[in-house]
Amino acid sequence: MRTEATGGSGHDLRHHGDAEVRDDGAALVDLAVNVRADTPPAWLREEIAGSLSSLAAYPDGRAARAAVSARHGLPVERVLLTAGAAEAFVLLARALKVRRPVVVHPQFTEPEAALRDAGHTVDRVLLREEDGFRLDPAAVPEDADLVVIGNPTNPTSVLHPAETIVRLARPGRTLVVDEAFMDAVPGEREALAGRTGVPGLVVLRSLTKTWGLAGLRIGYVLAAPEIIVELERAQPLWPVSTPALAAARACVAPRALAEAGHAAHRIAGDRAHLVAGLAAFASRGVRVVEPAEGPFVLVRMPDAADVRRRLRELGYAVRRGDTFPGLDADWIRVAVRDRATTNAFLKALSTTLIPPAHPPASPG
Repeated sequence: MRTEATGGSGHDLRHHGDAEVRDDGAALVDLAVNVRADTPPAWLREEIAGSLSSLAAYPDGRAARAAVSARHGLPVERVLLTAGAAEAFVLLARALKVRRPVVVHPQFTEPEAALRDAGHTVDRVLLREEDGFRLDPAAVPEDADLVVIGNPTNPTSVLHPAETIVRLARPGRTLVVDEAFMDAVPGEREALAGRTGVPGLVVLRSLTKTWGLAGLRIGYVLAAPEIIVELERAQPLWPVSTPALAAARACVAPRALAEAGHAAHRIAGDRAHLVAGLAAFASRGVRVVEPAEGPFVLVRMPDAADVRRRLRELGYAVRRGDTFPGLDADWIRVAVRDRATTNAFLKALSTTLIPPAHPPASPG
């Protein structure tokens, strides 16, 4: 684990999984984007459609904000609705007065991109493969006054213990925890959403991943009221559309929380199936970062860039890894899908990997 000061990023921080399935990739089986398959469900589409008759009025976010606050047991003053978690990163970068922001990598690259765009010089703490990409709080510089970390982390699928992350908090520091994939973790164990006793804590949540709303853009921030006020000042008027507000109310209702809980357990089983299938290629240099806890896995393999290209020829899109600081071209990220899709993908992968280094000798 090391700290890295970067004048220029050296990585394409604005490359995201959707780039793999645009244009000529639209017909591919999508294992590059982490949005849950077969979403949004019919009941959620109906809720969103029902809001369309209100489009002549300006959006009123009070009911959705109250629903989110109730879901997490927080006062509404601690909630800010945003156009997806990505907008929240922009607001934090623009609104907070910080001297030394630090981003813990590998992770979602948009926080660093937003900080750079706002004129900040960003330091990186790079977690290491040999440590399982797990956090050591002591590696974060003591004078960092903004620290950003994902949990579970994209792309490593590592779930850091909540109390390990809490050790990063201290007076005078803003601690931003991206929990965009936490509702894909059974029981949301290690979640910090709803905690009020951690100084400077800011938790970001996204409703686009579990519910298939990437095209609608809806998420929220949970933080102390004074931080919410600063972020709200940086927002444009009416930042969240009426259909997105309807989706927010629906997705934090008891019915939706129960469905998300069931989906998290199903994802865990499907992920175990994928990891076991990938482990069968260990003799060909394939290694999965474990334990994986998100709806995706990070995989190292020889000649991953060529493997990714050949997979596209066979109809599968996976996420390249070399745009994440701390990773190189030998990494790919693979989304968890149903077992039939995974089995077909594994069969395709078996034809693209290099042969074992020491094939078994012929009999006789």
